[in-house]
Amino acid sequence: MAKPAIDLDAAAWHGLFSLTHRAADDRAVLDAELARWSASRGAADAALYAAGADGYRRLAMVGTTPFPERLGARLPGGWFAVELPEALLLTTVELASAADPQLLLLAAGARIVELKQLIQEQHFQARFRGVELQALYDVGLAIASTLDLAALGEEVLLRAISLLDARRGALYLIEDGHYRLQSQLGAGARRELAADDPAIQALLAGEEDGGELLSGARHVLAVPVEIEGQPRGLLLVGDKESRHGVGPFPPTDRRTLSLFANQAAIALENAKLHRLSLEKERLEREMELAAEIQQQILPKMMPDITGFEVHGWNRPARQVGGDYFDLRGLGDGRWSLVVGDVTGKGLPAALMVSTLHSALRLLPDSMPVGPALIERLNRHIHEASSSNKFITLLLAELNSETAEVSYLNAGHNPGVLIRRRGEVEELPAGGLPLGLMPQARYGARRVSLERGDLLCLYSDGITECESPAEEEYGLERLVALLEKRRDEPLEEIVAAIDLETTTFASGLPQGDDQTVVLLRRS
Repeated sequence: MAKPAIDLDAAAWHGLFSLTHRAADDRAVLDAELARWSASRGAADAALYAAGADGYRRLAMVGTTPFPERLGARLPGGWFAVELPEALLLTTVELASAADPQLLLLAAGARIVELKQLIQEQHFQARFRGVELQALYDVGLAIASTLDLAALGEEVLLRAISLLDARRGALYLIEDGHYRLQSQLGAGARRELAADDPAIQALLAGEEDGGELLSGARHVLAVPVEIEGQPRGLLLVGDKESRHGVGPFPPTDRRTLSLFANQAAIALENAKLHRLSLEKERLEREMELAAEIQQQILPKMMPDITGFEVHGWNRPARQVGGDYFDLRGLGDGRWSLVVGDVTGKGLPAALMVSTLHSALRLLPDSMPVGPALIERLNRHIHEASSSNKFITLLLAELNSETAEVSYLNAGHNPGVLIRRRGEVEELPAGGLPLGLMPQARYGARRVSLERGDLLCLYSDGITECESPAEEEYGLERLVALLEKRRDEPLEEIVAAIDLETTTFASGLPQGDDQTVVLLRRS
């Protein structure tokens, strides 16, 4: 067998060979071998570096010279450098060349140590990822078990703080374009943050100086709470616990917190949707109750009036509405007929209808329909309603013995009187709607009914019913229908009005509440 071309020191071979078998003290072996080499070359200070993706990292050093831990592509001046395979040697005096066999062996040792450390780092990262995933899985199960938004917000924050060993934190959710505080642990979080707050942008970019957002915190880590790139909130944790008190958050914590925030975003969104669903159900129950109350307010049966026929009909545009009508006896042959329309629709309008109904029932039956009655009613509505709510009203009183109708109109649609002889008369509007001005004045009018005369009181939901071409049904069409059908049963006339307006709308949803009251002298 031929003798090797290079005769290396046996001790060096033994020491560096041990690098492939030992798990600890790798750097100590390299330090010892570098010291042996340096002593054999005149005891110069030296440092051995291993090459990596981002430059050189120091693995061994001998002497007192402060060689840097890391080197970039540009080597420092003042020292002597020897470039080796996947390694670099710096010395304070020129002692070596790249052909030195013991340096080549040291370079190989440096490469072995670098690879072992890389493998160890990869093993650590794999173990860390496993622990991280398990922790995130456990946390995900915990936060997915509640649909109460307030409780979930507290749970999310506590889990985030525990996950990163932080001392404090805050969770914000976006509402109306702002970050609003949902929960916090430790004092100092602001109640509301602007979405474009520079302090937030700085934290999301990686800065940790977040004392402006978490008062008293030295280090703050912030990540967005988002779903498919759409922001839903902001998660902040402050001051990581360490053996020396508090310290900054390592880069891995940002990744962990971001993964957790993604899980939390889904749970928070589900809880928010659940809350909205509960609120919707509650509102629907309230609307059903309001509809029941409103149906109890409206007349259930039409009164029997000697010498007259009467019929009333109402259909709200929504579950409850702002239209109102009433038919009731006042005694001594006097009968009250009322049609009213509250501004707006839905529950607020329905509440005003209840106010109107109560106010009318509180008026003495003996009080005749006249200016004093409606002015008193106006003052009551003004006191009971907000500034943007008012009521149009046509209030009439029938004297069945004299066949006379006295009426007052507070900004309501004019009533229509279809005479048996063929004439059409309007009961003109006059006066302001109720609730606008407490000192408003009103005037009463009177009309006599002959046999066969038909009086129609209605709300603007009838005449302002729109077609797809945005044309209104109008008073002219209503009058034509009443003239054509004036001798038919009142229920059939109302049904015809309903059918004709529905047909006119051609499938469009009903835009406003509709009410009709018909009175005919037999």
